[in-house]
Amino acid sequence: MKSQNSGKLDIKISYSPINEIVVHEIVPMEYGDLLLERITPNGNMPLYWCDGVLFSFTSMPLTRDVIRDYMEGRIHWMEVHFSTMEKYQPIIEYYDNDYKATQKIRVFEMQRCLFAK
Repeated sequence: MKSQNSGKLDIKISYSPINEIVVHEIVPMEYGDLLLERITPNGNMPLYWCDGVLFSFTSMPLTRDVIRDYMEGRIHWMEVHFSTMEKYQPIIEYYDNDYKATQKIRVFEMQRCLFAK
């Protein structure tokens, strides 16, 4: 909508942060197994790192209930798989015997992300 005076658009921006993450299953894994699960024929899926923990998560399908919870600041993760990794590395290189190649897996640093603490 245009403002009567300035000719510019008046846009309201609201911030509605996550206030809860519901994890339905937590699976500790060996470091190598966590890397292997992210390697797929269609490309490598990223991992996440915070405070010495390397992890991946699986989101719930977006049903009406899940979307309602999301809009209320509650996120559901079906699973979190994790292992330890003392220092952050933006790229992990891992030799995969099945592909006979070194795979590169991107790692997102979540140290500053409030929900990861």
